[in-house]
Amino acid sequence: MLKLGIIGTGWISAQFVEAAMLTGNYTLSAVYSRTLVNAEKFAANLSVGGVEIFDDLTVFVAADLDVIYIASPNSAHFEQAKAVLSADKSVIVEKPAFSNPHELTEIIQLADKKQLFFFEAARNIHEAAFQTVKDFLADKTIVGADLTYAKYSSKMPALLAGELPNKWNPAMSGGILADLGVYLLYFSLGIFGKPEAVSYDAQLLPTGVDVSGTGLLDYADFTMTMKAAGNFTSYLPSEIYTTDGTLILDGISAISEAIFVSHDGVKETLDIPATADNPLFEEAGDFAAILSAGDLTGKNFQSWQALAKAVSETSLAMRQDAGIIFAADKK
Repeated sequence: MLKLGIIGTGWISAQFVEAAMLTGNYTLSAVYSRTLVNAEKFAANLSVGGVEIFDDLTVFVAADLDVIYIASPNSAHFEQAKAVLSADKSVIVEKPAFSNPHELTEIIQLADKKQLFFFEAARNIHEAAFQTVKDFLADKTIVGADLTYAKYSSKMPALLAGELPNKWNPAMSGGILADLGVYLLYFSLGIFGKPEAVSYDAQLLPTGVDVSGTGLLDYADFTMTMKAAGNFTSYLPSEIYTTDGTLILDGISAISEAIFVSHDGVKETLDIPATADNPLFEEAGDFAAILSAGDLTGKNFQSWQALAKAVSETSLAMRQDAGIIFAADKK
């Protein structure tokens, strides 16, 4: 059993813990929060006994743990991940793992030096549906794609009321590209590879980060359009165009339906595996398999690292095109 530690006591941390426990490969051993009250409440709500509680990060990372999952504000990920690895623990960092490629590179280099694992938790590439779609497209000639992930954010009312949630704060590495956009980039780059050029037409808030935006990812033979938004919800499907027809997806994460319509109108429904009740179950299981095997040279692990780098570099290029600057970029 992998002894799991948690940094961050929000809903995503609770969901990951539940997913990890469902795999049968982890035991929740410790929780860190800046306040003991939050850490205690988090553990109590999960109804897991024997969990150590910490409000001192240095003491927490020195505890008897195998891997630590980080789901704090985006801008805090880098220093916390560095502390975890320096304490000889492997680390899982919720997407986006870091503010920019410089931070990502430093963490990967530290993990390599320590012979430890770093994972970015971008769940959609671990879902069986993603691989089904990728396999289906493997022998197709792509001529274009329109991908959409737009969902009205629970943090919009606070923003409209004059508050500044972390999600919309450049000091916290916020914005929609650094949120829902990560899923779009992982999907696109995971299937089509890294684009040759990118642009990003963003609707910027007065804070300087994007509340919505449309990106163009240019490949050698086609252009992919991606739309992300947090100020409205889109119910449009995503589509991938091929020389044989169009693949219609009901989502980019948690795909439950995929239908290919040929040019003559014939429909083929892909056999999409049922998703787990907990959407983080598959990624938690994948991470456990790699951690338990202890193979830093494994094909899956190496491909995830390469994809994380490509996504980070592409995201930065898009932000630069839109003039979005995080506080972390100035360091």
